[in-house]
Amino acid sequence: MTYIIGLTITCFLIILLLLRKEKQKADYLLTVWLTVLAIHLFLSYLEDSGMAYHYPHLLGLTLPLPLLHGLFFYAYASELTGTRILKTRLLFLHLIPFFLLVILALPFYSLSAAKKIAVFQNQGQGYEWYSRIQRIFICISGLAYSLATWLKVKQYRKKILNYFSNTEKKKLEWTEYSAIGLAVIWGISVFFDDLVIFSAVALFVLFIGVWGINHATVFYSGSAMEADGKPAETWPEQEKYARTGLEEEEAEKLSTRLETLMHTEKPFTDSELTLKDLSARLQCSPNHLSQVINSRYGKTFYHYINSYRIKEFLELTALPENKKFTFLAIAYDCGFHSKTTFNKYFKLETGKTPSEYFAFA
Repeated sequence: MTYIIGLTITCFLIILLLLRKEKQKADYLLTVWLTVLAIHLFLSYLEDSGMAYHYPHLLGLTLPLPLLHGLFFYAYASELTGTRILKTRLLFLHLIPFFLLVILALPFYSLSAAKKIAVFQNQGQGYEWYSRIQRIFICISGLAYSLATWLKVKQYRKKILNYFSNTEKKKLEWTEYSAIGLAVIWGISVFFDDLVIFSAVALFVLFIGVWGINHATVFYSGSAMEADGKPAETWPEQEKYARTGLEEEEAEKLSTRLETLMHTEKPFTDSELTLKDLSARLQCSPNHLSQVINSRYGKTFYHYINSYRIKEFLELTALPENKKFTFLAIAYDCGFHSKTTFNKYFKLETGKTPSEYFAFA
């Protein structure tokens, strides 16, 4: 039953992805990974139920498959964050552990049907050495890819602060928690049998569906990795300011124009304001604008814009005619996208929550 539940949910998610409009490369990678997971669950079900004994050529096909899960999910996260691995020659190196397990399993694959069945019926007798090597490979590979994925998402989150004023839907939390979930499964696989492992997989797949559908742009149109229609890898580089050609005098003029625009037109009230939007209004390059914000104000684009939103909020709440409005309503007018973001950033700017701040005002 565990296998059937996991397989059913996985197939449902695959259908959602196939029906999704405007699919991107990350969507295709996610579809491929879920397809591999579905095949793995199906073959494991046949082995566990004994049905595979009627088709002995299917026995053992699951042996190297676990090594593909971490790799495909890492590739998916890499595509989302604009650091693709599928276009590099290093991809073959990523597949070496998988091919090694396939090669080591060749003696088993060459057995007759009756001998294959005998090995499975006797819990892998005669191939204990392979099970030990497989577990080591699976644990090391799985944990390594989970950690690499988690670190990649963390790095990406820092990067988007230079491009967006609202990062709520762009944090890739789904990817981060999925990486942690995979790490837990790899850990379980070292100490428990297949029933416990695939029960954990079924719960993991259920999490993917519930979280992905309700909290992230994973199974429907739209993507957290895009800024004005461009994938993360096409965003302008922020680090190499020495090559931007922005002179000190030009930077001073741009800074003055920026401050004037912020005070007169208040573009920060647009909750979806991006670096590209603001640079277009100033008729300058995003790189130059980012350089001015980072170097002259010591802030990322995200923090610079949200600090203005807090200033605007404090000014508006001080007006008598606004006493009839709630703090949240005023916060939305200032450009904040959610109560959580507002409360978090208000405390970051003032050191107090809104209720604490105004209790002593």
